[in-house]
Amino acid sequence: MTGVRDAVALDDPVGESLRGRHAHLARRHGTAAAYLPEVATFCALPAEAGATQWADLAALLGPGALADLFSSPATPPSDWEPVFVLEGRQMVWTGDGSPDPASAEHVSGIVELGAESVPDMLDLIERTRPGPFRPRTHELGTYLGIRDGGALVAMVGERLRPPGWTEVSAVCTAPEARGRGHAARLLQAVVARVVARGDRPFLHVAEANTGAIALYERLGFETRKAVTFRGFRTPGSATAAASEAL
Repeated sequence: MTGVRDAVALDDPVGESLRGRHAHLARRHGTAAAYLPEVATFCALPAEAGATQWADLAALLGPGALADLFSSPATPPSDWEPVFVLEGRQMVWTGDGSPDPASAEHVSGIVELGAESVPDMLDLIERTRPGPFRPRTHELGTYLGIRDGGALVAMVGERLRPPGWTEVSAVCTAPEARGRGHAARLLQAVVARVVARGDRPFLHVAEANTGAIALYERLGFETRKAVTFRGFRTPGSATAAASEAL
């Protein structure tokens, strides 16, 4: 990636966020950290995690729980069951074609989504499946949407917040509203807000989602590196643990 400095925080975006601007949304045990369950599934460990660190994460999440390592390359002990592997890429905004947020939001009828919009946001997520989204995910940053006849038909928001950066996420449009440019307008509005407060936008996308990659490139995003998203299940059984507690 050329022209982007101070991008080292993007090598551990979950950990950097949990240690910094999202510390108030974190839970911790020893060296391990994770988002509150109702906020996000992501967790983080030190770069050189050993047996002690993995034990900390297992204790934090509990037996038989999902450990969503996001893009961390750390390898867990052999008794951690693999749950998913997804190839993707991390992209950063290069500064090309900077949009005017006020103009974009006014012309497009873009609205800010808060706690009162959570049921509509969850319904749209269920119908479009852009990635993990929980009842309090909207607390990670600003979420913008477009409504049609009162129904939420498109949404884009902010997720991870490593120092100097803001991740653009939850890019989704209802099937009946596609082809109208909603995603592009919302992306431009979110990017403009991020840049206006002095951050640089970045995002993650599945490698197979070629349509989204093409849109992001058109809007000024450039691939920084390939990433692999991985999830594992912690050792033990939640059912067995509950029985032992009785």
